[in-house]
Amino acid sequence: MTATIANTLVQGFGLGVRQLREAQGWSQERLAENSNLNRSYIGEIERGVVIASLVTVEKLATALNLTPAALLLHGERWRQPQA
Repeated sequence: MTATIANTLVQGFGLGVRQLREAQGWSQERLAENSNLNRSYIGEIERGVVIASLVTVEKLATALNLTPAALLLHGERWRQPQA
């Protein structure tokens, strides 16, 4: 996997998390509390500057009342098409 593809995947996932959080009307702090994660880490995920582990994906999905697969698929929709 090239760095560009990996970056696009990570950024798409982050945008998907942000969109789902905002759809709930939640702050980053509330999502952090509901997922037992640090608020600054939520921000880093949403900006696509960190790669969320599978455990983190599970925690976020549970907080958002989704399966991990549904959360990943939602993030996939935000990926930019490759040239």
